[in-house]
Amino acid sequence: MFGFSRPAAKTVSPEEARSLAESGAIRLVDVREAGEWAQGRIAGAIHAPLSRLRDLAGTLPSDKPVVFYCLSGARSGQAVALAKALGLPHDTHMAGGISAWRAHGFPLTR
Repeated sequence: MFGFSRPAAKTVSPEEARSLAESGAIRLVDVREAGEWAQGRIAGAIHAPLSRLRDLAGTLPSDKPVVFYCLSGARSGQAVALAKALGLPHDTHMAGGISAWRAHGFPLTR
């Protein structure tokens, strides 16, 4: 609106995210809340709930790209927008979130 646009978030598929994470090329960051995190998460993911992301932004990895994920992709898109607003280079999230990860039969940990 009014000539302003928010840069679109880059999106990777669950397959791409899994491959990149397993090779060590990226770090996965789960932006779901604590109760969701406790129910199951992707092994090796960092927990940074969207509600606290502004405060935790300085703790996100800077040595490699970050890929945010949530339940379905909405909050991870918001995490990308917040990261960009804070001047962070993190611009990617996983399409479909952990729901898509599960649908592909990929493992979760508790």
